[in-house]
Amino acid sequence: MRLLLDSSSSLLFSLLLAQLPVFTAASPVPQRRPSDMDKLSNQTKHLMKLTQELLRGPSLDSNVEPHRFRSLPEMSNRSANDLSNLELKPTLSQLHSDLNQYEHHFEWLIKVSEKHHHPAVPKLVEMTREMKSLISLLQRQMLKIDAPRVTPPRPSLPPHLPYPFDVFQSNRELLQRFKLFCDWAYRALISLKPKVTAVQ
Repeated sequence: MRLLLDSSSSLLFSLLLAQLPVFTAASPVPQRRPSDMDKLSNQTKHLMKLTQELLRGPSLDSNVEPHRFRSLPEMSNRSANDLSNLELKPTLSQLHSDLNQYEHHFEWLIKVSEKHHHPAVPKLVEMTREMKSLISLLQRQMLKIDAPRVTPPRPSLPPHLPYPFDVFQSNRELLQRFKLFCDWAYRALISLKPKVTAVQ
């Protein structure tokens, strides 16, 4: 009788050992949830990709008139060398202000482009929607660290553009400048991530 019990125990133990790899494989490794800064940098990267896709669209063999939008943030004074010296709160406040400026400009561009039936309108609408999402994420992060919100003056833009070529030039310059902004903003957010962790 004892021999039978010992054999049954050994068999049960062997079966449990055989099932161990199944139990282990069925338990997924918990993944780290993305932080708010991860979401901000990912959304900025996504916007940069959308901008690049629009810039790959139909183009004309002509030079785009520079500095058509004087109310846009100036990027010439921001370099990659300055990224390590960025301060958290002022930089997030500046990014928020800059994005609001770009949002106003793209909403204007959509309106004038619609009047000329520009083919890029659906993509511009999508990009503006993603921009609003980025602004909301940024506001949430600013609220967490008590960063001040700076409201930029609303830009003065012409109510309409008389010729399709004017729409083309405005479209190209705005996209080119926004691409530069997104590239810098993405690098800035990556460099600021350790500083957010230190504050929180």
